[in-house]
Amino acid sequence: MATEPEVDMAELGDKIIAVIKTIYDPEIPVDIYELGLIYDVFINEDREVKILMTLTTPNCPVAESLPAEVQDKVKSMKQIKDVEVEMTFDPPWSQDLMSEEALLELGML
Repeated sequence: MATEPEVDMAELGDKIIAVIKTIYDPEIPVDIYELGLIYDVFINEDREVKILMTLTTPNCPVAESLPAEVQDKVKSMKQIKDVEVEMTFDPPWSQDLMSEEALLELGML
C-alpha cells in the first residue's frame, strides 16, 4: 500500500500564500495578500485548506468572483485536497491591514 509523502505544513503554507499573491484586486494594483484581504490560512493534516478573507467593502464589484478565484487557484495546487473560502467583514478591512509593501506601492508611505 503506497503512502503519501510527508508534507511540510509550513512550506505548504508558504506555497499557498505565494499562489494567493498572484491574485490582484482589479481596482488597486496590489495583490490581495499584501492588501490585507487574507485574514488567515488554515491547513489540516488531510491537506484541506480554509481561507478566511474579506473585501475592501461589502459592495465590492468582485464580491462573487474574487473568493472563487482564490478557491480555484489554491485548489489547483497538487498538494491540496480541498479548499473552503470563508468571507467575513469582522473586522472590516481598513488601510491599516495593508503591508508596508502595499503602502509603498500605492505611494502611501
